[in-house]
Amino acid sequence: MSTATDQSAMIQALRQGAQALGLTLSEQQSQRLLDYQALLGKWNKVYNLTAVRDPSQMMTHHLLDSLAAVSAFAGASQVLDVGAGGGLPGIVLAIWAAEAEPQMRITLVDTVQKKTAFLTQVKAQLQLSNVTVLHARVEQLPVEQQYDVITSRAFAELKDFVDWSNHLLLEGGKFIALKGVMPQQEIERLPPGWAVTAVQALQVPGLEAERHLVFMERSA
Repeated sequence: MSTATDQSAMIQALRQGAQALGLTLSEQQSQRLLDYQALLGKWNKVYNLTAVRDPSQMMTHHLLDSLAAVSAFAGASQVLDVGAGGGLPGIVLAIWAAEAEPQMRITLVDTVQKKTAFLTQVKAQLQLSNVTVLHARVEQLPVEQQYDVITSRAFAELKDFVDWSNHLLLEGGKFIALKGVMPQQEIERLPPGWAVTAVQALQVPGLEAERHLVFMERSA
């Protein structure tokens, strides 16, 4: 059983990690992130949402890894997380944005029903009013809503990510893909009409692995 001491140590570790990323987390943001991690750990026993089992590893590999990217979304109003899985980065982004970017709305789409069931539960338990969960294939989503940012983490090759979801991207909008090592070959295979506008290397505290954000837009 987790004690109050464990909890306060975890909050401190999370806040220190966030600080190293240039983010200041409030008490509520920190608590919600840990509550989300606890739900992920609990559901993972039954639903196998992530290969990472250890809570301290979850904090580094999931919470801080996603928090490292959130600043890139500043100013966005409608964000789509494709292949949202267990909610990374979408749920982490939503928890941060509820206070930091109150105008932001995040839609999470996944084809796997048990994953969207989990995300729906997280939304309800953490009272995330800025989140919408869709159980669907992104390429079959009708263009009822378009997004100024479409993101994914470990979802698909860049070419497929763009091909399957670009009908949902607003004119002037951008893709932000969360990747591990620099995906140079994937960038070279991007379909015509798309360009990489920036690649940002991320340093995730406590994670000895390469991380990159790839920004893509329609080319003139």
